[in-house]
Amino acid sequence: MNCVTSRAWAGAAGDRNVGRVPDVTGDQPRITLIGKPGCHLCDDARVVVKKIAIETGTAWNELSILDDPELAETYWEQIPVVLVDGLQHTYWRVDEDRLRAALTRRKGLFSRRNR
Repeated sequence: MNCVTSRAWAGAAGDRNVGRVPDVTGDQPRITLIGKPGCHLCDDARVVVKKIAIETGTAWNELSILDDPELAETYWEQIPVVLVDGLQHTYWRVDEDRLRAALTRRKGLFSRRNR
């Protein structure tokens, strides 16, 4: 499985890619799901993220706004939030096709750059 923190809520601020240049050549997860325990929309988003991550062979992780004041301040009104390569992709509802397309499109861009 490609999930870094399967169903567990990670909380270290250093685990985030928010506002940083993505590291797609390393072992950094390409998808980050930001939410909190007990959030039904977060549960729905997790199902979609996990499905697309498995389909595309993409690593993902999950962070809780309860464990990180900076995340809480930034995203508390938007959870769940999905980041792709450290950039905000969507919030509240995750569309499978749109997430799949973003992963495929960005993967292709980075592959061409590294040639």
